[in-house]
Amino acid sequence: MNRQNKLLALYQKITQWPCGHWLFSKAVCYKAPYFGSISPKFTRLENSRCDATFKDRRSIHNHLGTVHAIAQCNLAELCAGVMTDASIPSDMRWIPKGMTVAYLKRAKGTMHGTATPMIPIISSATGYDLPVNVDVLDDAGEKVFHAEIRMWISPKPGKPA
Repeated sequence: MNRQNKLLALYQKITQWPCGHWLFSKAVCYKAPYFGSISPKFTRLENSRCDATFKDRRSIHNHLGTVHAIAQCNLAELCAGVMTDASIPSDMRWIPKGMTVAYLKRAKGTMHGTATPMIPIISSATGYDLPVNVDVLDDAGEKVFHAEIRMWISPKPGKPA
C-alpha cells in the first residue's frame, strides 16, 4: 500500500486524544448504527488486526442471563469489517459474504473480540474471498465464540466519465 489507509490513519490520530477510543467507537457506530446495540469500544486497530470489547449488561442478555449469541455475532462482524476496511488497499472495497459461527461455552462478563485475516490481503484486478478469523474471549481469557467471516474484496468501480 503506497498511502496509509484513511480509516487506520483516523484511528491512530483520534486515539491519541483523551477519550479517543470512545470517540472512534462512537464514530463507527454513527456510520453503521446497528452496531451501537452492543456499545462497543475499539481497543486496538492496525493493519490486519482489530480488537474491540463490549461490557456485559442486561440489554444484551438472553433468557438465561448470559450474553446473547447475536450480540457475539455483532461483535464478530464489527471487528471483521473494521479490520478489513483498515487493511485493504485504497483501490479495493469489501462486503461481508457469509459467516460461520460456533458458540463454545456460556458467555458472561465483558466480551473481547479479535479479528485477523486468514490469508494475506492484496490488491487485485478481480475480486476474491477473504476469510477472516474472529475469536471472542471472556474476562478470564477463555474462548466463548468463534466465527469465520468471508469478505468479498473487489476493485472499486471506475469513476464515470
